[in-house]
Amino acid sequence: MQKVLIAEDERDIRELVGFTLKLAGLETIYAANGFEAVDRAKADLPDLILMDLHMPGMEGDEAARQIAVDPLTKNIPIIFLTAKDQDLEISGQIGQGINFIAKPFAIESLTRRVKEALANNHK
Repeated sequence: MQKVLIAEDERDIRELVGFTLKLAGLETIYAANGFEAVDRAKADLPDLILMDLHMPGMEGDEAARQIAVDPLTKNIPIIFLTAKDQDLEISGQIGQGINFIAKPFAIESLTRRVKEALANNHK
């Protein structure tokens, strides 16, 4: 079973995304901030990470950088969960080609994007 790490500080969103992905047949693990995301990525080696951009302690972009430089986790794809007004901010902070889903999102769209990313990563 494919595993998705959901790194989101808002509990309601984290639980909604987790419930949705479980219904889609995926295993889910959780992190409430960037520090936990880095630790869980190393410990659990998920197939994909859904990462909120703004979280307490360590922001999502910094967590993504740390995940990207670790030989153990560098190949794990990351999709950022962001508010619509943060779209340009992501491109400016992290670079072009960043994969993100804007909040609020449609459940069907989230599931489709996650499954597409997982399929593309296993090719």
